[in-house]
Amino acid sequence: MLCSLTLYAGLKKKFPDARITLVVAKTNYEIPFFDINPFIDRVIVFDKSSLASIISFIKSLRSRKYDIGIVPSTIVLSRTSHILNFLSGAKLRVGVKSIDEVPNSFSKLLNVKSDFLWRGVPQLMRNLQVINQINCDLSEKEIKNIKINLSESDYAFAHNFLAKNFSGNDKKIIAFHPGAGKTANRWDKENFINLIKKIYNTYQNNILITSGWNEEELINSVASALKEVNIKFTVLHNAPIKRLAAVLSIVDLYITNDTGTMHVAGYSNTKMISLFGPTDPNEWAPTQKNQKYIKSPTDKINDISLQQVYSLACELLTTI
Repeated sequence: MLCSLTLYAGLKKKFPDARITLVVAKTNYEIPFFDINPFIDRVIVFDKSSLASIISFIKSLRSRKYDIGIVPSTIVLSRTSHILNFLSGAKLRVGVKSIDEVPNSFSKLLNVKSDFLWRGVPQLMRNLQVINQINCDLSEKEIKNIKINLSESDYAFAHNFLAKNFSGNDKKIIAFHPGAGKTANRWDKENFINLIKKIYNTYQNNILITSGWNEEELINSVASALKEVNIKFTVLHNAPIKRLAAVLSIVDLYITNDTGTMHVAGYSNTKMISLFGPTDPNEWAPTQKNQKYIKSPTDKINDISLQQVYSLACELLTTI
């Protein structure tokens, strides 16, 4: 979702009075769409559990009389998305004709479409290129200015949290995220433990560890290893996205796997090192100033060396 914000921002720029609806599938957990995406006005869930629910959904969709329907297809070509877009009755149905010379077999359901060469193109730009077809665009400055909208209460939480846990010193706050949704994207926990120790021995810094809703076992293991050598740390567990973004906007450096929190940090102007295994960083890595990535030479994330990450961390910590 965060990588598609250029699409929504571009639509709102071109059509400032438009009301944007996001159609989503049912998931096993709640996604805070409005926290992630400040440009959408409505989220509707496609319930395909029965024929009756499908028919009801399509009737509801058509009743809204949409002018434009968009299927970005920057990650996957979805038959369901194309069919729903067609059945919505939208006058303009925008999408892709082919991707890297691979035809979109559902493109006959679209009436605004182009061939795209996207190998190595960032997701932010892919999403923007889709709506370029209907004369929507953003300048480089406008792209860089896209942010997660944080409130005064979000910033207050962040300052209070950091003051409570790291009060009484002016040491750097360095944050780490050792988890990731996909196993192939996780730099080994022992690597993170040894990295935290090495950086701490150099900087005597404050240590913050962030974790997601299903990473408690991993974090407990990292915590136990740090306690054994009397290194103090604080854990921010499963924080709401906007509060997490506010905290990360204040820390001095964030070192993370290729995962969702990486994208949150990407919109927080945080100094960051992101670690990539099989995923292409040209497509997914945040690109703001002082946001760097390290790509494994073999696509196996654990072939990234501890020294590589440590050296880049030291470089960023000395950069203003």
